[in-house]
Amino acid sequence: MTHTLLRLTLVFGSTILLSCSTPTKKENPNAQISDAVQVTLDSIIEHNQALPGILIHIEAPDYNISWSGAAGVIDTVSKEPLLPDQSLRIASNTKTFVAATALKLWEKGLLSLDDPMTKYVSDEHLKILKGGGYKVDSITIRHLLTHTSGIFDHAQSDQFFEAIAADPQKEWTRTEQIQGAVDWGDAYGAPGELFSYSDTGYILLGEVIEKVTGKSLAEAAHEAIAYEKLGMNATWWELREQPPADVKPRAHQYLDSFDTYDFNPTLDINGGGGIVSTTGDLAVFFDQLFARNIFDNPATLDTMIAMVKSKVPNEPFNDYRMGLYTRTIKELRAYEHSGFWGTEALYFPDYNLSVTLAVTQQNQLRVLFHVLDKVLEQIALLKSDER
Repeated sequence: MTHTLLRLTLVFGSTILLSCSTPTKKENPNAQISDAVQVTLDSIIEHNQALPGILIHIEAPDYNISWSGAAGVIDTVSKEPLLPDQSLRIASNTKTFVAATALKLWEKGLLSLDDPMTKYVSDEHLKILKGGGYKVDSITIRHLLTHTSGIFDHAQSDQFFEAIAADPQKEWTRTEQIQGAVDWGDAYGAPGELFSYSDTGYILLGEVIEKVTGKSLAEAAHEAIAYEKLGMNATWWELREQPPADVKPRAHQYLDSFDTYDFNPTLDINGGGGIVSTTGDLAVFFDQLFARNIFDNPATLDTMIAMVKSKVPNEPFNDYRMGLYTRTIKELRAYEHSGFWGTEALYFPDYNLSVTLAVTQQNQLRVLFHVLDKVLEQIALLKSDER
């Protein structure tokens, strides 16, 4: 789904200062950072009546920090407290999981990144794309992974959002969304020519994974990433898998005045999104990904994060690798991905730090970067104390 608002807030959000006291230094770094960040979360909710809830998880193994925090309520009707391990739809953060799954298949020799997608995509879907003028023989798996296929993003069209607003319970198929990409917009460019974010490309990638594995995308991703082995016990693919035992109910996520809790998940389930998780599980995934514990060959991560050459310069909001953006935040390199409903996952190599955040009101995304400022400030203090 489109990330325009989130991208703007990433640029401007950190420049708005939040007045929160910083606790004095403690010997326990977990307590030091959790106290400071929790004060920030509580202050945000206290001063922002438009935001029902906010969540965060910080994973910093070099400082023995693994902490989840939350403030606010699970929904605006019951007003039950939002818990740190509340689950929620992570939307396009799913793409990092899909990219990792595809790369696991690549390192096993089950597909080539330079294979044309025609080798795996159904004749029905190829016919639709050809009808839209796409040269499907020239679109590779690598193009789909890096958003350089040129395929129009059905999820950034007015028609798609109008259809959802008219019938939030509509059941969407992969075929309908591919058809929408053809009917609702034109190609962004020739394959490999430029970066242009496309959910449609990732739902095609989902089809590729299903063809190669003979399994559902949900099952293939679960097996490839090995959730339980990593300790991710609150992550599942909505509709396609049963929720894990004892997982907390999903938080209600709001789009302006709409409570999207009962929106049919098929609107974003075929590879562009689909996973339900917690900020804790998502942070563990990022931590283990960059610890090189996801892939059989640790060097596969280098392929995942390698720079992509295209006619669009590698600048903020264009610098996409495979299932990850990279950019500089407060002079620190960060690898990150966001999700439409209000989730953000980041990894900072300089600090070996994974931070995942979520707001439950999509138009309040900017506040996440107040919290991120506080986290980075606290980690910087811990790092300076080492010297």
